[in-house]
Amino acid sequence: MTTFALICIDKPDCLSLRLATRAAHLDYVAAHPGVIRLAGPFLNDAGEMTGSLLLIEAPDIAAARAFSAADPYVLAGLFKWVEIRAWKATVGTLP
Repeated sequence: MTTFALICIDKPDCLSLRLATRAAHLDYVAAHPGVIRLAGPFLNDAGEMTGSLLLIEAPDIAAARAFSAADPYVLAGLFKWVEIRAWKATVGTLP
């Protein structure tokens, strides 16, 4: 398995869309405990959510892309862009 970082940036002025689809997104994340290593939102200076960072375990980039594509946030069109990169922890530990 490889760890992938999913760096997801919201479209401008989409906080209401994020909030409307948040429960479905959290259900999706919770349904994949063996995939998700760590996840959470990016915040702006006002503390509002503006994107997401997910560290996931997947066998390859195709599986990481498929996982991302099925996320309710992606399906709702929340993100301006999503970048998926293989990632290796070198300092610290994940839960």
